[in-house]
Amino acid sequence: MNATPPPAVPTAPGSLPLLGHALPLARAPLAFLTRLPALGDLVRVRIGPRSVIVVCDPELTRRVLLNDRVFDKGGPLRERGRELLGNGLITCSHADHRRQRRQCQPSFHPARLPAYALRFTDTARTAVDDWRPGQVLDVVPTMMALTVRTALTTMFATSPPARAARTLTEDITTVVEGVLRRALTPAVLRHLPGPERRRYDRARTRLRNALAELVTARRADPAPHDDLLHALLRPGGPDGAPDVPPPTDREAVDQLLTFLVAGVETTAGALAWAWYLLARHPRIEHRVHRELDTVLAGAPPTLADVPALTTTGHVLTEALRLYPPLWLMTREVTEDTVLGTVPLPRGTVLGISPYLVHRRPDRYPEPDRFDPDRWLDARPDRTAYLPFGSGARKCIGDRFGTVQATVVLATIATRWRLEPTDPRPPRPSALSTLTPRGLHMRITDRTAPRSACADPAPEPDCQC
Repeated sequence: MNATPPPAVPTAPGSLPLLGHALPLARAPLAFLTRLPALGDLVRVRIGPRSVIVVCDPELTRRVLLNDRVFDKGGPLRERGRELLGNGLITCSHADHRRQRRQCQPSFHPARLPAYALRFTDTARTAVDDWRPGQVLDVVPTMMALTVRTALTTMFATSPPARAARTLTEDITTVVEGVLRRALTPAVLRHLPGPERRRYDRARTRLRNALAELVTARRADPAPHDDLLHALLRPGGPDGAPDVPPPTDREAVDQLLTFLVAGVETTAGALAWAWYLLARHPRIEHRVHRELDTVLAGAPPTLADVPALTTTGHVLTEALRLYPPLWLMTREVTEDTVLGTVPLPRGTVLGISPYLVHRRPDRYPEPDRFDPDRWLDARPDRTAYLPFGSGARKCIGDRFGTVQATVVLATIATRWRLEPTDPRPPRPSALSTLTPRGLHMRITDRTAPRSACADPAPEPDCQC
């Protein structure tokens, strides 16, 4: 059990006996979080009998993220994550992280990105070949299916059969949703049997077994393969780490599952939000289309095109600011320390929320407004822009995911436009990642007239 936080840290209102703040965190977690900065730089939140101190100040948030020895991975999110991912790169402690990072680094070396980008493009083109004008998409599952196929072609140099891809997509969705739900559920309720727990356990077992079979098969195959698994099992590639032994089979499964779970839904969520935001802002959408026509001139996008796709990149940067996939993280204090002016005893659990930081008006004027042009003359602030985390534990696949999202968005937007079928904005689904719940959009040929919200551009609160 956590050490009792110092009394100088205010407690958020609304805590209930036994449950703590579990109900507002389950019902409206984003609204709950954004109210906390008014209470102080550090605010105590209860999950059952346990306490989590949420860090609301950007400078203090960065201090926590940069010092991963004192503020190590820990807390309920890490505990539930280890049930799924084992001791992988995201869930391992500081003591294991440097070795694991060096093992995984060759898989994400910049020299591999050109080949990865071609696979991103090919997978997206194949997917949209089956689209038809007027077809209605459930956007998040559609983007999930696409990013699963993209991930598998880069991880294993092969594309799975459609049925296998659907099963993988469903299982990844199930376990990603289950991790946060279990983390925010008091222990007395978490261990109760039920259909959700059975689905979660079945999906977790299927995923780990499937990846274990792939690792075993690859170990027995001496031929070289141009994929992420080859680089993972044989460290030392370009600028790699030949002095670091390759991972064991269990470690390899942990890392592959980490890459899948961490990369697939985060990228799918970023793409889904980008489609929705573009549809609400036709003039920005038009600028993206004009940029694609100019830069690509009808050719499929490659890695070399990404730097020139500035407006497309700014759209994704702004979508990640408004809706960071990893909206909540936890850390555990490993020794008595002071954060700001507040002493924190060893064992204190801290909550870090990029969503909270990204919505602070002192860092972003009109923080709730979608404005890709805020990035025209500014690079993302390392203190106030945290969609991939920061410091030594920053996402190892940040560049991989950014290139993937840019290339996929560009590939689809050269042919199609997506229009919402419902004028009401989708509600963010704040589970392990932040995705738009129930976002249905109609496929429209880019040359067809817009069915709603024609130019001039709507006001920022237009819900077209």
